[in-house]
Amino acid sequence: MSLISTMPEHIRVRDARVHNLKSVDVDVPLQRLVGIAGVSGSGKSSLALGVLYAEGSRRYLEALSTYTRRRMAQSPRAAVDSVEHVPAALALRQRPGVPDVRSTFGTSTELLNVLRLMFSRLASHLCPNGHRVPPTIDVAAEVPFACPTCGETVHPPGAEALAFNSGGACPRCQGIGVVRTVDDAALVPDESKTIDEGAVLPWQVFGFNVQPDIVREFGVRTDVPWRELTDDEREIVFDGPEEKKHITVTSKKGIHELDFTFRNARLTVTEELKRADTDKRLAKVSRFLREGTCPECGGSRLSPAARAPEIHGQNLAEISALPLEDVLAWVPTVADALPGSMQEMAAALIDTFEGMARRLIELGLGYLALDRAGSTLSTGERQRAQLARSVRNRTTGVLYVLDEPSIGLHPANVDGLIGVMRDLLADGNSVVFVDHDVQILREADWLIEIGPGSGTEGGTVIAEGEPVGLDGGSLLAGFLTGDEPVVIRERAAADEVFALGTIHLETEAIHTVHPLSLDIPMGRLTAITGVSGSGKSTLILDSLVPAVQARSVAQARSVAQAKSSAKANSTVQDAREDAKLPDHVRALDAPAGLRVQVVDATPIGLNVRSTVATYSGVMDELRKVFAATERAREDGLTASDFSYNTGSLACPRCEGTGQVSLDIQFLPDVDIECPECHGSRFAPQAERYERDGITLPQLLGCTVREALSHTADLSRVQKRLKGLDELGLGYLTLGEATPALSGGEAQRLKLVSQMNKDQSDALFVLDEPSVGLHPLDVRTLLRVLERLTERGGTVVVIEHDLDVVANADYIVDLGPGGGQDGGRIVATGTPDEVAANDASITGNYLARHLART
Repeated sequence: MSLISTMPEHIRVRDARVHNLKSVDVDVPLQRLVGIAGVSGSGKSSLALGVLYAEGSRRYLEALSTYTRRRMAQSPRAAVDSVEHVPAALALRQRPGVPDVRSTFGTSTELLNVLRLMFSRLASHLCPNGHRVPPTIDVAAEVPFACPTCGETVHPPGAEALAFNSGGACPRCQGIGVVRTVDDAALVPDESKTIDEGAVLPWQVFGFNVQPDIVREFGVRTDVPWRELTDDEREIVFDGPEEKKHITVTSKKGIHELDFTFRNARLTVTEELKRADTDKRLAKVSRFLREGTCPECGGSRLSPAARAPEIHGQNLAEISALPLEDVLAWVPTVADALPGSMQEMAAALIDTFEGMARRLIELGLGYLALDRAGSTLSTGERQRAQLARSVRNRTTGVLYVLDEPSIGLHPANVDGLIGVMRDLLADGNSVVFVDHDVQILREADWLIEIGPGSGTEGGTVIAEGEPVGLDGGSLLAGFLTGDEPVVIRERAAADEVFALGTIHLETEAIHTVHPLSLDIPMGRLTAITGVSGSGKSTLILDSLVPAVQARSVAQARSVAQAKSSAKANSTVQDAREDAKLPDHVRALDAPAGLRVQVVDATPIGLNVRSTVATYSGVMDELRKVFAATERAREDGLTASDFSYNTGSLACPRCEGTGQVSLDIQFLPDVDIECPECHGSRFAPQAERYERDGITLPQLLGCTVREALSHTADLSRVQKRLKGLDELGLGYLTLGEATPALSGGEAQRLKLVSQMNKDQSDALFVLDEPSVGLHPLDVRTLLRVLERLTERGGTVVVIEHDLDVVANADYIVDLGPGGGQDGGRIVATGTPDEVAANDASITGNYLARHLART
């Protein structure tokens, strides 16, 4: 029997019980493209990441030495009876970590490494006397050579000397491209105050309460409003010398004669910045700082020496500032005019760069400049860069687990994503991906659908097979075949779209977005579409939102002033002209009193202490009713005792977090479920206090739907829980930590308090609200957006999901491409009008999507 015939064809998972999985048995094909789908909270990520990746990575790590393991993250043992034939696993998560300040798109993709080699080996360099030396093979051989002009020995820089994270860093900004300077306006925010009243804010914030006494010794008046001080007096406050002054200080213990050194306001901030060794301290100082482009390097991060080598008259900084697609067009020209002895080396570097860059272009990242700060990339952009790097590594026999790789992708870029995954398979790897996008699910070789519902209602395999042939238990089958309708809401007719009013915006050019004129219909659902980098976020989040906010602030200020001046009508009208719009916004015409609410996908809460119960306001009500039980009253307990954060019933072991961190000496710390409270966050005594047969810890362990039946007599709790359930979040447990929620879940949770209010003065802006949503959940989202418009709200969504786009009343499509090729409005109108517009890439995909049903 041959070796090939004995190779396993499946990963055998038996009795998987991770999170809500209910003793799942499943065979996952190896060396195939396997999709795992299901509604939000069904357990698909539990299977993919909690079982397959957890076991694949853990077993690989266990094969390494302890010395190596201690430097790597440890994967916990999955709650599963057996997982057989699982390869070593790598995960590309939905939310890759945000890179630090020294990371750029070029460094994260390693493209910058190749460019640095080009500029160190193939460029013309400067001799010590400043003469430009033509390219020579001696550079590659690291042999000093003589300048043909002056004969001075030339020592060309190596690639590391051109790195802003190494020897090529700008000495002014230390290679980060920005410098922090003190913002004088923030030092004295209220000029009506005197120094004695706390006008100089840093002295108050950082506890330098004697500084007013000291500055008085310099002749500065501290008892008059700041605005009345002379320029000389202000300069002493801001930048006076560090001189000792003899002052008299009065305290509770009496009067003291002391010598103190003066610390001016700017120095106070800069010294505190040096001491800011925690995020909390840094945040405290940052309010007095402003960041600006480094004046020495122009934001390139590079030293003058690192910017000296040139290829065709351009240096590394100039090429790094170009969009990737432009760099890819430039790279083949590098070999032009090089001597024959250098052509082979140049060809190798060119081929390497082109091979690395093409995948990124196919994934829709060609609009990104190599010097783009890594922290400014979206989660989808970071994930795609990570995926392209994985393909380039040319591994074999590895299990790749991808968590929603289609996030942030326009339908036009999904084809590139599928090509990348097929490349991984071609190298002998296995690929399992979790996703909701029907376009990518149709391309899977095998689909595993988890469900049927969420939370306790999910956790089972309801269908598996080829995408087109899923059995009758599948909730996805109709979407895959096109049997399910796409349009599920009544959209406004083309001639009625603007019947309720218009928001008009005009902008100058900003970033890669050209001057634009935009109309958004009031009281309607508008979708802003376009490929990645086409300018959607710049137009809406950087232009429309701050413009409306500025107008709203100005109008509120005018109304406040009008109450005292009895000129309400004229003052509010004046606010339309007086509002400080963003510099690039030429005009905004919007109804008076319009307020904007941005509902983004950022995590809710900073740590595990924020839960669904606390965020929704349910926890306060529950603490009150449990404190009102007979036994609690007998024991003298109040609502505060039932707080897991500060109450007497909080678990003393984990202090109400539900988890503890274990110090395993030379291995990394591991967070585990608290062994005392088993994750409930409460001490055992809390189980003494029942209400209708259930304790508060038990109630927090219930899903929203389950909790509804236990709180039928609590009208306020019922109202909020029903709101959560109507938003499709009924599967969340009340005690679930909000920072762990998906982006789509976080967005819907933020909307709970808005659903039953009059929204006629509201503009809601949602950034990709469909992220992480099953097609059925998208329908729930559309019903939520429908309710907002029914209550008079104007809703604008930045979207790629074709189901959401097809159900919009109006579409504004940007493009035609990304980066320099985008930034224009290429199509507007109803979905049917945009679908018929050949100039719109989105319209082409929308037309096909509508034609499937």
